[in-house]
Amino acid sequence: MSACQMPKPGTHDSSFYLMLFFNQDSVEYCIIGVTILSQLTNEINQADTTHPLTKHRKIASSFRDSSLFDIFTLSCNLLKQASGKNLNLNDESQHGLLMQLLKLTHNCLNFDFIGTSTDESSDDLCTVQIPTSWRSAFLDSSTLQLFFDLYHSIPPSFSPLVLSCLVQIASVRRSLFNNAERAKFLSHLVDGVKRILENPQSLSDPNNYHEFCRLLARLKSNYQLGELVKVENYPEVIRLIANFTVTSLQHWEFAPNSVHYLLSLWQRLAASVPYVKATEPHMLETYTPEVTKAYITSRLESVHIILRDGLEDPLEDTGLVQQQLDQLSTIGRCEYEKTCALLVQLFDQSAQSYQELLQSASASPMDIAVQEGRLTWLVYIIGAVIGGRVSFASTDEQDAMDGELVCRVLQLMNLTDSRLAQAGNEKLELAMLSFFEQFRKIYIGDQVQKSSKLYRRLSEVLGLNDETMVLSVFIGKIITNLKYWGRCEPITSKTLQLLNDLSIGYSSVRKLVKLSAVQFMLNNHTSEHFSFLGINNQSNLTDMRCRTTFYTALGRLLMVDLGEDEDQYEQFMLPLTAAFEAVAQMFSTNSFNEQEAKRTLVGLVRDLRGIAFAFNAKTSFMMLFEWIYPSYMPILQRAIELWYHDPACTTPVLKLMAELVHNRSQRLQFDVSSPNGILLFRETSKMITMYGNRILTLGEVPKDQVYALKLKGISICFSMLKAALSGSYVNFGVFRLYGDDALDNALQTFIKLLLSIPHSDLLDYPKLSQSYYSLLEVLTQDHMNFIASLEPRVIMYILSSISEGLTALDTMVCTGCCSCLDHIVTYLFKQLSRSTKKRTTPLNQESDRFLHIMQQHPEMIQQMLSTVLNIIIFEDCRNQWSMSRPLLGLILLNEKYFSDLRNSIVNSQPPEKQQAMHLCFENLMEGIERNLLTKNRDRFTQNLSAFRREVNDSMKNSTYGVNSNDMMS
Repeated sequence: MSACQMPKPGTHDSSFYLMLFFNQDSVEYCIIGVTILSQLTNEINQADTTHPLTKHRKIASSFRDSSLFDIFTLSCNLLKQASGKNLNLNDESQHGLLMQLLKLTHNCLNFDFIGTSTDESSDDLCTVQIPTSWRSAFLDSSTLQLFFDLYHSIPPSFSPLVLSCLVQIASVRRSLFNNAERAKFLSHLVDGVKRILENPQSLSDPNNYHEFCRLLARLKSNYQLGELVKVENYPEVIRLIANFTVTSLQHWEFAPNSVHYLLSLWQRLAASVPYVKATEPHMLETYTPEVTKAYITSRLESVHIILRDGLEDPLEDTGLVQQQLDQLSTIGRCEYEKTCALLVQLFDQSAQSYQELLQSASASPMDIAVQEGRLTWLVYIIGAVIGGRVSFASTDEQDAMDGELVCRVLQLMNLTDSRLAQAGNEKLELAMLSFFEQFRKIYIGDQVQKSSKLYRRLSEVLGLNDETMVLSVFIGKIITNLKYWGRCEPITSKTLQLLNDLSIGYSSVRKLVKLSAVQFMLNNHTSEHFSFLGINNQSNLTDMRCRTTFYTALGRLLMVDLGEDEDQYEQFMLPLTAAFEAVAQMFSTNSFNEQEAKRTLVGLVRDLRGIAFAFNAKTSFMMLFEWIYPSYMPILQRAIELWYHDPACTTPVLKLMAELVHNRSQRLQFDVSSPNGILLFRETSKMITMYGNRILTLGEVPKDQVYALKLKGISICFSMLKAALSGSYVNFGVFRLYGDDALDNALQTFIKLLLSIPHSDLLDYPKLSQSYYSLLEVLTQDHMNFIASLEPRVIMYILSSISEGLTALDTMVCTGCCSCLDHIVTYLFKQLSRSTKKRTTPLNQESDRFLHIMQQHPEMIQQMLSTVLNIIIFEDCRNQWSMSRPLLGLILLNEKYFSDLRNSIVNSQPPEKQQAMHLCFENLMEGIERNLLTKNRDRFTQNLSAFRREVNDSMKNSTYGVNSNDMMS
């Protein structure tokens, strides 16, 4: 055999491997071969955006079943040869070969085995779904030992890839082993980790350090604490991991992104403490306080260094801070007495120093900034550990400890608020808001024990005797922030979000409306009347998102306070009425200030949307509806007509209309003599038609702007139409009966808009996907005659979109497609059954045409039958019930094709398995009649569950399993 020849996967010719590796002349060829296999594995694993996902999965499944394990075995064998040979890594060729072998191995382990395409951002949740046929490789301890040996024997530049492979190996699915096998595997894994911790020299490399932190995190994400404590070296290993974690946290400037994995490990360990049943000691009561202390003290010590040296402040990255605090919240509640004592001590020290500095005329700004930075971290952390109360069964003593911490934060707030007229610290204010949000979740609301010792402590120290008084502190802080921080978007938005969250609770909102400050807000809510808040036209309350949040909260408060008092409602709406009248006056003139009109209308529409969202009771919503219709609806229509090309204007108008037609909580209930439901749909149809026809005149839109300028508005129109069609407040038969074209116009506009969107865009933009498939589900359920009347090319477009959606990663989209397909298949089956019966009413023209189209293109329905069956058998089917509903109809419409498909699958099995697979299919149709009645469907769904279990068991026991490529071909 020549050196340039690569063996076929599965050809275990060890003499060839030895010759290939040791023969200097063949190393270059070996590198080429390994590189090709590595790139091939990687490319097959990556979905190709130019081809449907179904085709990609077909190829990937075939490659997985026929070749991947042999490639992995080849790679491991070559690595074993390398580990047993004194490599000369100064030789560029041998250096390159080892690197390519490690990449190949990693690509094999990183393969998407079951077609879930896990997002890399969810790395800490990943489980490697190794096929059962690979069991032998992982039961053999030499496979795991190979990579630990490589880590210690090769230079640090190679180590990150070795550790990446170990991360994947540590993440193999639990069900690959039985309990004894898993314990043995875990023991070898922990021994390898211990060896690395005892010889940590290579971890000074940031890449090695990062991958090792990931490996530590996988110890708990894939194994239970009860299993870890039974490992022989557990006490020593947990001590080494704790020391490593403490050292890492103390060196906060080194690889900060890796800390996430260490905190993740300790968070999961701490969360498991209440549930561990093993008799062996877990020793976490010793080590979690050390980790908590290291995190807190290291953050405080970093403040001075960051300010002194002008380094990047971690507090600037609020997302990262919040992520770490979420993890610390659980760790800190373990041995909470120690955590609380530490926080009280550190807070008192910093607060006292801060107060002394403020009283000193000679205090330097740097010293003040340092103490404010330390207090910012402490307020964040106190909020986090209070929020962590949900992770553990809390005691009265722990509630009292929370009270001690809360009192200190509120006292600090009083101090900082008193200085806001002179100076304020944005980061400290954001920390306060984070604290308030955590406090609200735990101690404000219907489920809170009002006799909690926290409230007793608040009463003793601050005179806050009950929840109502605490809520007054919340509202006072909200008003203070709006007064002094109106131009700071982060503080304004979080402050209003806090107000919004408070307005959701059933009991808290009823207490809020009794507060004088809340009553004043309800009576003086427009910017012009907000002089007491210091809000003006330059403040961020005029920021559009903030306005919607603000008015949603006010709407909820008003709804509770309102009852059926129309006078109070009119008083609340008076400023909005005046604003609408002003816009109407502008539109009535031939020339007006367009920018001024846009600014006034857009803000007004967002205010109304917030109110409409909040009004989810019939009484309050009917007041709003009667206020806006018919008086002000023409203004919204005129805005769409004028500014259809400007999404900054059309998006809020369309969203308002979509909210108005949404029958949330059955709020749209018109009297039997009222035509308002029909009139509302007419306005909806008019807006969709006007916007749709005009937006299609834009012509070619650049790819990077297509969503903002076109698809976002179309998506909202789809949502609007879906809400109107499914609201159950319109009898749509009336429109055709009386010659009203409102329904037809809306549906025809939908088709025009749909045909302007490429298939790829339907799945590339999640909001568009969800709005389209939700609307299509309603249309196929209630308006199938309209679907059947469409031109063949439109019907094929819709069926193609359903076929592609069946394999979408978004479960909502996939489930919606199953429902659409079920409605279409049921319609087809009924019409076909009617057409074959004698003495029946002739099919209408639409049904006859639809049947003819389907008979001309049977491949579309057959393809979807293959797709659904493929997903159920071979993939991690997350919505099996939904998949089962259309499958029966697909089978009954394509009995011969299903028979051929079944035979193909059976014949693809090893001879000794074919009878068992044949029996699985026989059992699937056991007791199934040739109809789509509910009882028959339910029986089929039950059969399908058993079928999937039996087929999976058969494949697990097979040496090479079923090749899904065979059934898809």
